[in-house]
Amino acid sequence: MRIIGGGLKGLRLNPPKNLPVRPTTDLAKEALFNILQNQVEFDTLTVLDLFSGTGNISLEFASRGAVKVISVDRSVQCVHYLNDTARQHKLEQIKTYKADVFKYLQLETNQYDLIFADPPYDLNQIPEIPKIIFEKNLVAPGGLLIVEHQSMQNLSQHPAFVEQRKYGHSSFSFFKA
Repeated sequence: MRIIGGGLKGLRLNPPKNLPVRPTTDLAKEALFNILQNQVEFDTLTVLDLFSGTGNISLEFASRGAVKVISVDRSVQCVHYLNDTARQHKLEQIKTYKADVFKYLQLETNQYDLIFADPPYDLNQIPEIPKIIFEKNLVAPGGLLIVEHQSMQNLSQHPAFVEQRKYGHSSFSFFKA
């Protein structure tokens, strides 16, 4: 894993091997950020990264100048790794929370310009993520929700669904507020 853009471009991330994660591949991450490059202003962006794992996506947004990145994961090891990495590279805009994402969402009231969710692929509640986020009005007007999931899964039934982009076994579904 590496940071592909912004101030930390080229930084290699070496998380401990025992973390309970399936990181977004460099190929898929590069494709995602190429799409976002033409859609968002990174230096004004507020981001909520759900199921943040190693913080790969959070660190990428912070490297590109996002003003606030909230990262939520239930693994204490993942949260510690992201905190340590953010501190080491002086990324003060990253704030982490060790929490179950669904419980966190029930309490969240802030709106975000971009919400990224990369749940475990075998999680049954993946279709619930857009439902909960839009019912709670957590995406700012004009903002995006992006859910990473297995390519065979279809999330297009949600009314805010815009498109699905496939990258091998992984897909990104985009939803717009």
